[in-house]
Amino acid sequence: MSTTKRPRSTGSAQIDSLKTKGRSAAAGSAAPTQTKPRGGNLVVTFLDSKGHISVGRVAKRFGMSKVQLAETIGLKPETIYRAARLEAPKTQTRATEMLEIIGRIADWAGGEKQAMAWYRAEPIAAFGGRTAESLVKDGKASAVRDYLDHVATGGFA
Repeated sequence: MSTTKRPRSTGSAQIDSLKTKGRSAAAGSAAPTQTKPRGGNLVVTFLDSKGHISVGRVAKRFGMSKVQLAETIGLKPETIYRAARLEAPKTQTRATEMLEIIGRIADWAGGEKQAMAWYRAEPIAAFGGRTAESLVKDGKASAVRDYLDHVATGGFA
């Protein structure tokens, strides 16, 4: 049996291939292999000593400016430059939601940066072609997480 490398795309093809593998594994064995979502693990890597997400470290890790990160999580750029606003519940919630989603799909996408590209640009058919980024900005992060959990357990996209 030969092994082939999968292309490193950031699209839903990766998610589709995961679903196909889950079905074929289930057909050939008693229990399909499942990967637990690791979104929470990614969040923990960015916590500071106060238990808040360090926005600067997140921006640096993904190769973007703080302003770009603010736009990605749906905040005004000035929010990122005021210490009190960095620790505000809305800022922390949005950053946490983004990191949880990216953490869940990083393995499927081929890495964290590819997962960020998917998060920002890949339309999700189940949500009318909207991206995960736009859904999180509209307060629908739990719907995206539920969708990813559904796909991870072998559900259709």
